[in-house]
Amino acid sequence: MKRSRYSEEQIVRILREVGAGAKVIETCRKYGISEPTFYAWRAKFGGMDVNQLRRLKELEAENAKLKRMYAELALVHNALQDVVDRKP
Repeated sequence: MKRSRYSEEQIVRILREVGAGAKVIETCRKYGISEPTFYAWRAKFGGMDVNQLRRLKELEAENAKLKRMYAELALVHNALQDVVDRKP
């Protein structure tokens, strides 16, 4: 996936600028983005502030870590279950 040239914090600031009364077309032209990109950002980050966005990132990272831990434990469990089932 292509990396955005704007960080999430910058995106939130751009969305706030439009929320404060700037026109979408002018803001898109100012930052060099397309209108569909702006509306996609608004759908994803609309209504968030920078602190909420940081917390969301922390939760996503923690969730990914927990999923990896579960996957590893499930593999170990299945391997041990195979060993137990093979005993006569």
